[in-house]
Amino acid sequence: MTRSDLVNQLAERFGQLTHRDTEFAVKTILDAMSDALARGHRIEIRGFGSFSINRRPPRVGRNPRSGEQVIIPEKLVPHFKPGKALREAVDAHLPVEPDEPSSRKAPAASEATHKATSA
Repeated sequence: MTRSDLVNQLAERFGQLTHRDTEFAVKTILDAMSDALARGHRIEIRGFGSFSINRRPPRVGRNPRSGEQVIIPEKLVPHFKPGKALREAVDAHLPVEPDEPSSRKAPAASEATHKATSA
């Protein structure tokens, strides 16, 4: 769902609000959440989850092109932890067959070895 999808859905659900009012309300809420996180505050929405700031310590990485070491500075990154109700709601709608091909398991090593030796 995108921001505009959210605005459209709210505008349909609450007919007394104009599309412009709904867009303004969504923007105001998201801006308030962004400002709170930028100030280092934690946001908790019961039944949905909590947003907080995590510290990523400085580390040494490598430039993939040249292979030389690069110092990566400390960073503060937003983190979302889903609430129990959200986790249960998502789990209740778990599809039987995953649609993504990346979720399929590769054959076990013994199977691949058996196929290679029998050929």
